[in-house]
Amino acid sequence: MNIEEFREYCIKKHLVTEEFPFDQNTLVFKVAGKMFALTNVEGDFSINLKCDPEKAIELREKHHAVLPGYHMNKKHWNTINIDGSVSDELLIEWINHSYDLVVAGLPKKLRIQFEK
Repeated sequence: MNIEEFREYCIKKHLVTEEFPFDQNTLVFKVAGKMFALTNVEGDFSINLKCDPEKAIELREKHHAVLPGYHMNKKHWNTINIDGSVSDELLIEWINHSYDLVVAGLPKKLRIQFEK
């Protein structure tokens, strides 16, 4: 997966927007205004994804490319260095997990939009 494939996958999800809220290099993907993924558009390709805390630890132990979230709450976020050691299928699974966690935390009136 490259940065364009990552961007295309994220932006196609329901109610997702993309923006640069921090600086001109940090691309953030939000669902209903809440972050679920981010990446730098310059330098080595890595992505930050929200993760269930227990699963986050498990992934860090199993995959050398998965680290505690850089500049994020390390309990709930992982940084994945895209170095070819993690399959695209796993990356898609982890993106979906991050998205689903954020959706689950939305107020009920917003979550209803995802049940259609």
